Amino acid sequence: NATFDFLQVLLAEVASLFPGPYIHIGGDEVRKDHWRDCARCNDLMREEGLADYAELQGWFVNRTESIVNKLGKRMIGWDEILDGEVRPSATVMSWRGTEGGIRAAKAGHDVIMTPLQHVYFDFYQGSSVDEPMAIHGLTRLSDVYAFNPLPAELSVEEQAHILGAQGNLWTEYVRTPADAERMVLPRMSALAEVLWSAESQQDFASFSDRLPAFESLLVELGYQPARSH
Repeated sequence: NATFDFLQVLLAEVASLFPGPYIHIGGDEVRKDHWRDCARCNDLMREEGLADYAELQGWFVNRTESIVNKLGKRMIGWDEILDGEVRPSATVMSWRGTEGGIRAAKAGHDVIMTPLQHVYFDFYQGSSVDEPMAIHGLTRLSDVYAFNPLPAELSVEEQAHILGAQGNLWTEYVRTPADAERMVLPRMSALAEVLWSAESQQDFASFSDRLPAFESLLVELGYQPARSH
C-alpha cells in the first residue's frame, strides 16, 4: 500500500500542475523478469489470484487508473498495458506497430496511433553517412506520408475509437533546439497532411512538389528543416 500512497501524492501533484484531461502513466518495456525474482511480487500474485506477471501488471495499472480517475483525469498507457487486460476506460497509445491499436479499439479502448515504423522522429531520416547521429531505425519522409491511422481491419464503429495520431521525438541523441527542428521538420509536415487531409486527397508526389516552397518559408521564419529527403 505504501507504493499506492506514494502514487496518490505524486499523481495529485501532476493533476494540479496540468489542466488537460489525461495523465499518461507509461507502462511500457516493463522488465517482468525482475518480478519473477521478487518474493513480494509472487506473494502478491497468490494473494490476488493472479495467474502470471502480465496479470500482475494489469492489476497494478487498474489500481493506478482508479487513482487517476478520482483526480478527475483519464489514464493513458502504452500498448503493453493491454497484456494485463486493463479496463476499457484506459486510453492506449499504440507504438509497437498498429497491432496494439487494433486490439485496443476492438476491445473498446480509445486509441492514439503512434507506430514506430511511421512516426518516430528520433529515427534516422535517410541512409547517408552525413546523417546526424540518431538512436537507430529509419523513418524517411515517404514512410511518414504512407502512414494511415485508421487500419482497414477495424469496422467504422471501431475506427471511431481512434482519437488521432502522434509523432514522437525522444531526445537522448538530440543535443540542441536546432537538432530537434531538423528531426521534426519536414516530417511533421508530412504527418500533418496525412492526418488532416482526406485519404483521397493524399498524394506523395504532390506533397513533394509543394514541399520546397514550404521549406523556404520555414527557413525565412528561422527554422532549420532537414535536407535528408
